[in-house]
Amino acid sequence: MAGSALLNALVLRAPSPSLSSSSKRRSAGAFVSSNPPRFPSLRSERRVALPRAAAGGDPEDEWVPEPEGGSAVTGTAVAEAPEAGEVAELKAQLKDALYGTERGLRASSESRAKVLELITQLETRNPTPAPTEALTLLNGKWILAYTSFSQLFPLLEFGKLPALVKVEEISQTIDSKNFTVQNCIKFSGPLATTSVSTNAKFEIRSPKRVQIKFDEGIVGTPQLTDSVVLPEKFEVFGQNIDLSPLKGIFSSIENAASSVAKTISGQPPLKIPIRANNAESWLLTTYLDEEVRISRGEGGGIFVLFKEGSTLLN
Repeated sequence: MAGSALLNALVLRAPSPSLSSSSKRRSAGAFVSSNPPRFPSLRSERRVALPRAAAGGDPEDEWVPEPEGGSAVTGTAVAEAPEAGEVAELKAQLKDALYGTERGLRASSESRAKVLELITQLETRNPTPAPTEALTLLNGKWILAYTSFSQLFPLLEFGKLPALVKVEEISQTIDSKNFTVQNCIKFSGPLATTSVSTNAKFEIRSPKRVQIKFDEGIVGTPQLTDSVVLPEKFEVFGQNIDLSPLKGIFSSIENAASSVAKTISGQPPLKIPIRANNAESWLLTTYLDEEVRISRGEGGGIFVLFKEGSTLLN
């Protein structure tokens, strides 16, 4: 697997914005990436300056849609919770709207519009207006459910060959105690599974804004399967290719694959230091509760993540 190409999609390379040093604090991160595209639709949204918790902060750092009633959401780390039933219904609708989109890759323009509408409604009802002051909520493993960030789409395109390579999971694990974040993509195939990940450190820059700086990329050691699972057929350029005649051949090498698996699986993963000066960027967390996190990155990319263990993943 071309590990270096996949790492480029996980590593952020946009230049860091200038920020006051007095507002720098450590923070929790979110998905960010290199040379993010610009989404004109986001420029049409109304921008609302929110009060900065840190002294000397720039109000331009904060962006959320203007809540109903015309005033920005303000308060401490966790504000007075909106009607629980209303928010739960919006999250259920969002889950339904994401079904079949393959994390955004297969979303139609109508689906994207519906998802964006639901995201905006949740953002105006955000129960945690200062996510970086609620590190216990940010902490843990988050599973990517949807993104509008097109530079992740080449990785998701592996889903076009489900019989050979499949993106099993895209996740982000936040360690708020050590101020680290790891983005990870897991792949599986008929012979092995592997992963590509990036490690980063983060700093708090405002109640909503975080700065991410990547340290290293990691190509996981392939874990060979004990038994070869060969699909009966797969499609290439519209043609169905029958693989059933090859089952006998794969059966004969199954025992050899098992012994090789034990040897390879014992090897350490490949770590690649990231020394680029511009391997960092910022990100805003615009909605956060115990099971849903919504973030917006540089260039307007939207990321919807569900907490590991949430019923929304079922």
